[in-house]
Amino acid sequence: MVSKHQKVFILEGNIGAGKSTFLSLIKELLPVQIVYEPVEKWQNVGAGENVLEKFYQDTQRWAYTFQSYAFITRVIEQKEYAKINPCDVQVLERSVYSDRYCFAKNCYEMGTMTPLEWSLYTQWFEWLVGNYVPRPDGFIYLQTDPNVCYKRLTKRARSEEVGVSFDYLRFLHEKHEAWLINKQDILPALHDVPVLVLNCNEDFENNPEVMARFRTQIMDFITQHNQKNDPSFVSVQKSERVFER
Repeated sequence: MVSKHQKVFILEGNIGAGKSTFLSLIKELLPVQIVYEPVEKWQNVGAGENVLEKFYQDTQRWAYTFQSYAFITRVIEQKEYAKINPCDVQVLERSVYSDRYCFAKNCYEMGTMTPLEWSLYTQWFEWLVGNYVPRPDGFIYLQTDPNVCYKRLTKRARSEEVGVSFDYLRFLHEKHEAWLINKQDILPALHDVPVLVLNCNEDFENNPEVMARFRTQIMDFITQHNQKNDPSFVSVQKSERVFER
């Protein structure tokens, strides 16, 4: 079980928003446990089946299967890491909430998940979240224009993402905005969860000035919502700023 003192922050963003870079940055800045998306589990199910690749190659056939498995593996991964977490804070790469409000919902609206499958998904989602998923203490949203995401995705050329279209990224962007910015049709428990919005359209990875600004914002955000439980975050934040000067 997750310690009652353990805080959970979630990094969210579209495909190509820069999540991997930000997770590395957060890991350098603060004493937190990083929980990455269980991509390796998606790429090697059973006898070496790649359900992520199948989802992109034939979304109509694999949408419900993949979204269900993605949800389950996220919950398992978070729980297992929480048992061995030496820190008071977890930072997750995406969550069951982006699965529900962005990716699965997009599948349903695009017609690759049937109304029956969507009904089944939403029913067990609400039950499982209500009983097994801790309420997050904050979201860090990497807000990125879908045009920028598409350029980055094309440049990195991952095999599973070859079939990802610009329209798909645009639809996902709209879903992220509706959920994290406008709080549309979400669970009541999520309405008061704070959201740190970072504009990631710039090439921040190669821009020291932008990265320094993001560092300060991330540290302020996590520290603000954790310092009551762990005053050491305050000292970490102060020492880091002295170093930056």
